[in-house]
Parts: sequence; C-alpha cells; structure tokens
Amino acid sequence: MRLLIAEDDKLHRTFLERLARNTFAELQELTLTSDGEGAIEAFRSAQYDCVLLDLQMPKVTGVDVAKAIWANAPTTKILFWSNYTEEAYIRGITKIVPEAAVYGYILKSAPDEQLKLALQGVFIAEQCVIDREVRGVQQRAGNRLSGLSELEFEALVDLCLGLTDKAMAARRNVSLRGAQSRLQSLYQKLGLDKDDIPSGAWGVSFNSRTRAISLALTQGILNADALRREEEKLQAWISPSKV
Repeated sequence: MRLLIAEDDKLHRTFLERLARNTFAELQELTLTSDGEGAIEAFRSAQYDCVLLDLQMPKVTGVDVAKAIWANAPTTKILFWSNYTEEAYIRGITKIVPEAAVYGYILKSAPDEQLKLALQGVFIAEQCVIDREVRGVQQRAGNRLSGLSELEFEALVDLCLGLTDKAMAARRNVSLRGAQSRLQSLYQKLGLDKDDIPSGAWGVSFNSRTRAISLALTQGILNADALRREEEKLQAWISPSKV
C-alpha cells in the first residue's frame, strides 16, 4: 500500500502517521504533507493508491485536492477526515466523486477505533464508509423533495453573492424568466413561497431574498468558506466589459 496523508495540523499529522503504521502491516510507502498544494505535488510525483485528506487546509482545500487527484486517477481511494458536517462541504464532495470511486468521510470527533475501522474499510475492504452524522446530511442534500437540486443550489449561491436576476441569468446562460423560475423553486424548498411567509400588522415579515441567505447560513447549506470560493469564481466571470 502506498499512502499519502495531507493534514495541516502537526499534532493531527503525527497522530495519523502513528495510526496508519499501526493499522497497515502492508504499508510500503507513507508520505506526509501539510497543505493542499503539497498533496497535489506529492501525488503527481509518485501516484498513491490511498489518500487520507483533511478537508480544510491552507492554500488548497481537501475537496480541490481530491478533484485534482481523481481527474488523473479516478480509482484512487480517498478518506476525508474533517470537523465539518455542513451541507456545503458534503455537496462539494458528492459533486466530484467518480462513478466507481471508493471513498469515505469520517469526523475528527470519532473515536480512534472508529477511524481505524474507516481506514480499513476504505483502503483494504474497498468499501465506502460515511460517518452516520454525515450520511444524514448527504441524504438530505441528495433528496430532491427535501434538499435542493443543483439548479436551486446555484440560484442560492448567486443570491448570496448579491447578483440581480438579470446577472444570474447571464451567469448561468438562461433567460431572465428561467433565472426567476429557479428562484421561485428555491423559495418553495426553503418555505419562502408567498403563501408561506408569515405576516402581521406590519405586513409581510420577511424579504424572500435576504431570508433565503439567512436560512442558507444557519442551516449549513452554505458557509463562509464555500462563499469565499464562489466569490473567486464570480470575480473570474465578471470581466471589465461586464461591469
């Protein structure tokens, strides 16, 4: 087995190295990196069949590292090790997993024995191992009845970035009516349809656009890290000629 571990915290990195050596007698090579860029460079120089990734690292996130690895080696087995259960992270991983890939997602709060079983399950038994708490979020995100579709998620992202309806339509290459239809579908999923919004003597209680942003953040559908990445994409899309 050739294993690559990417973790920016030194104590966690040392812990993972010790656990890996105690778990895998067949370990032929073990490489440690402290950030996402280093992980990508290490993999390109000597491809590994197994990768253990911290999800949130400086420079390049674990999701972006996995995307780069799977783009060139889709059969690589990857176990994500993370503090996060927000839908934004889970959705980011779900979108990049190759069809036949073996991967896992385990929380850093999990007991050592559970992490060891996850390592064995993904890297030896070649089974997908998803933490129970994460699996619940994953199921909600993938359920079109209770979660958001990709088109609705894109509409929510654009809403949080402050785009107008016309800008949303231009960015997503749809008509203005199409962009507004996606917004209405999003509002319905979030319980912000006109008939669902409470009112009082003051009139309607919520503005649908700003309330959608609040719900996205409080429910973990989006978070600050995800929005920073989306802001970078937005700035790359907005050229001087479009400003």
